[in-house]
Parts: sequence; structure tokens; C-alpha cells
Amino acid sequence: MLRLTSPLGLIALVATSAMAQEAPAPTPAQNNALLNAELPADQAALKSHIMFLASDQMRGREAGSAEYDIAAQYVASQFYERGLRPAGDDGSYLQKVPLISYKPADKGSMAFTAKGGQPVSLVFGEDYLPAGNPNKTAFQLTAPVVFVGYGISGLGRDDYKGVDVKGKIVAFFGGAPSSFPAEERAHFSSPASKAGIAMKKGAVGYITLESPRAGRGSYPFKTIAANWDRTRFTWAEADGSGHIPTPTAPGLGMLSIAGAAKLFEGAKVKWEEVAERSQDDGAIFKATQLARTLSVTLNTANTAITSYNVAGLLPGSDPALGKEVVVLSAHLDHVGVGKPDAKGDTIYNGAMDNAVGIASLIEEARRFKASGKPPRRSVLFLAVTAEEKGLIGSDYFANNPTVPKANMVADVNLDMPIITYKFEDVTPFGAAHSTLGETVARAAAQIGVGMGGDPRPDEAFFVRSDHYRFVQQGIPSVFLWPGEKGPGKAATDAFLSSHYHQPSDDLVQQPAIDWESGARFVDVNYRIAREIADADQKPMWKKGDFFGTLFGGPMEK
Repeated sequence: MLRLTSPLGLIALVATSAMAQEAPAPTPAQNNALLNAELPADQAALKSHIMFLASDQMRGREAGSAEYDIAAQYVASQFYERGLRPAGDDGSYLQKVPLISYKPADKGSMAFTAKGGQPVSLVFGEDYLPAGNPNKTAFQLTAPVVFVGYGISGLGRDDYKGVDVKGKIVAFFGGAPSSFPAEERAHFSSPASKAGIAMKKGAVGYITLESPRAGRGSYPFKTIAANWDRTRFTWAEADGSGHIPTPTAPGLGMLSIAGAAKLFEGAKVKWEEVAERSQDDGAIFKATQLARTLSVTLNTANTAITSYNVAGLLPGSDPALGKEVVVLSAHLDHVGVGKPDAKGDTIYNGAMDNAVGIASLIEEARRFKASGKPPRRSVLFLAVTAEEKGLIGSDYFANNPTVPKANMVADVNLDMPIITYKFEDVTPFGAAHSTLGETVARAAAQIGVGMGGDPRPDEAFFVRSDHYRFVQQGIPSVFLWPGEKGPGKAATDAFLSSHYHQPSDDLVQQPAIDWESGARFVDVNYRIAREIADADQKPMWKKGDFFGTLFGGPMEK
């Protein structure tokens, strides 16, 4: 799963670690004994995939690595064995994903100019930090600046009210008011969402201001400065340039409190007043044309990397509905080799995250084949790359699908299901947004479990995994976990606090996988997919739903 970006989320994980440490972890010998025990065929099949994908020899399956490519070929072979047709490039199971890693090539420059005055250079690391622009590796811009509060337009709020930002740079704070619902707040907190709003308003670039108020969605300038040139990822356009969602309104960088104070010099609204108001989480700022123009120079270093999505299609049997496609997705990559843990282990195996999800995807295909009954709609089994880099592989597929985009009717995503306990309910993140929630509830009831609500709303999981790239294309989507009823909460807390994105996420060091629960999880996902594929009506967004309205798509009347 995509790494947490919310400071609140990080605090929450720290807070749960003490509880997670109360129960002693099993020894490697105990886990190895369980690992080698005989299992029923369905459980053994699930386990065999995870043993391979999460082995040390796969070295954490980092996107673009040779080991990831081996894992992709393994999944392709499993898709073939289950009777899926190749749905990648050129009659293969693989879709080439042209990744771009990028970072600032140097410190760039920023300077302000007052009307009739001379440019005043800002100081790197004290006043500003540059952004990378993979779309234009040598980039220059000079334009007036408009302050637009949080940079939000939606949910009854318009931070652009009263100003014209066409041809101008917008400056805004990160984050979003806590009064917003959690998932909508996560959406509006995203720099990409803010950039999208800015571009629609006609802005030619945006700059983020350090907030004097520490808290949700806002990191201190010094924290970001420590990693100002870290590598980020995107995918390549046909011309080789890096894809960004807002090429005409790119990110320019960040200003510190000191840099923002300089930006506001001579403006009708004083920085001191803005800083004071920013202490109020729900503050509404008056959009203001500032008195200075900003000149920015950015130089970006791009590196091309090749990776692959793996796609297999089970054709639908219905002459009309068979043209429609239900997507079942899971990410194949993890984070590779990294910092050693206390035991000196450097391999981040990614057993739960997300070998379990991939294994479940493969075993769902087995169940479709074993049923002897082809689905009415076509079902696309999709293992994506570079989820851990920012949902890049799924974004590439959603923008460059190997099936007609208009034919995709739903996505059901499998990402890091925690199956170390006997789950008593399931949690479908995003269920409230579409009729998929009703489908999940029926499938859960069929295996004798309930359907819970989102137990961790502040984590905004709905916008943090690959299904969200389909949501952004207007496709109803849901993301399923075993639920937190009964033993579920303690087990989930223990994994998130002690094993998430750690070398211990393997088959030996963490609590043993409950293979029976793993098979039950595959079963409930199969039932969900089967109902979607066979139903007379395709999934619909709930009437008036925020995401359905924002991104379009079929909606209940």
C-alpha cells in the first residue's frame, strides 16, 4: 500500500505500537513449523504464490528491478494456467509501463520583483525549495502571484472568489479544513487536486506556502528541506516527457514562512494577518492579488525506467454485456531493498503488502475457471507496478488501458489484506460512494460475516490505493480488507505499527498467516466479482456522490 502521507496517520501508528507489543510475537521456528504444515488445496495454492513472491530472492519486488520482472512473468504464467487471455501489449500478458524517476537537478532560482523595482533573489533552503518538473526539464516562468488560501474550490468553499488568476501563479497553504469529510479532505489536501483546480482557473503555476500552523496536511519547511532533492516517479508520455496531470500549471516549489513574508511585502493583505488567521483550521482567506511578480527557474533530471503491468482477460459470455469489463486489481511491486532493521535484514519482502493481494487475484481466476460457468461480463485481472511509487502503474493503465476505457464498469482492488486472524466482517473502503457497497454486503453475508464501516476514516484509505486511479476516470470502485470486528482491530494495529513497510513483512517474522482466513478472503472477493460480472445492471455511483459528481460516470437517478 502507498506509504502514509498524513502526519496524523503517523501519530496514530505510533500510538498503537504499545498495544501491539503486549502480545509476544511467534518465533521464527514456530512460524516455520506452520509454514511447512500441510494444507487443503485452496489454502496451499494461495500460500505457494506468497512463498515465491515474498521470498528473499525477489528482493522486495521494486518496480523496475530484475526481480520485479521475474515476479511479473510468474503472474503472467499463472494467468495463462487459469485460462485468461493475454490483455497486455502485442498479444502478451505484459503492458509496458514507461516509468520516469525525476528530481531537481540543482537548486534552481526564485526572485521577486516589485512594480518598477529590481529583482530580489530568494535564498535556497531558507526562503524557497524548488520542485521538479518532469514534463519540462528546463523550465522558466515569470508571472504575477495571487494568494488563494487553501487553493480549494468545492464543497461550498471557493478560495478563488473575487480574483482572476489567468496567466498568474497561485500561492496556497497545504492541507484542507478538518471540517471536511475525511475522504474529501484527503482529496482536497492532495497537491495534484489543488493543481487541477488552479489549472481550470487558468493559473500557469502554483507554489505552496509553509503554514505557521503545524498540523494535518502541512509539513514544516525544515522537514521538507532535509529531502528537497528526493526522487519522485511518474510515467512517460509518448514523446518521452514525464506525465504530470497539470502540464500548464506545474508545481514550482515551496516558500518558507520567511519567504512567504517577503512575497507578501507591499500587498493589501499583510502576511502577519494571514499567519494569524491560519491558526484557525477553518479559516476562510480573502483571495488577494499580491504586489510582486515571481520569477522561477527549475532544472529537472529525468531517468527512464521500464516496468510492467500484467493483464489477463476472462471474456464475458453475454453478447451485449460481454463488451463491458470488470477490473480486479492488485499491485505487484513493493519497496525493494532498504535500511536494515534491528536484525540487519535489508529485504522488504512485502508478504502482506502485497503478495497476499496478488495471490488472491490469481486464486480468484482459478475459481472462475473451476466454476465451469463463464461470467456474463468480461473480467480483467490486473497486476500493476509502481503502486509504492505513487499509484503510477494503475494511473498509466487508467490513462492508457488495453481495453476500451468506456467499457470498464467497476474496479475491485486488493491491497494488503491482513489475514493473520479469523475475520468476522469485511471493510470495503469506498462502499458508501456506489452500489458496490450493496454487492459487498451480499457477498459477505454469503460466507457468514458482516460488513463494517470505515474503522480508520482519518487514514483516508479510499484515496490511497490503485482503485482510486479508476475512480478518477469516473469508474465506481471499492477496496476490500478483512474487517476489524473481534480480533481484527488488534491484528490490524499490530501489522501497521510493527510490520508495515518493514523487512519483517515476510512469512517468518510477523504473526503467522491464517491460511483458512486467506481462502475465505479469496472466496468473498470471488463472490463480489461474480455478482458484478453477472448482474443485469452495472455498478452506479450513489445519487449526488461527491466523487461520482466530480469525476463523472454512471449515477443512480
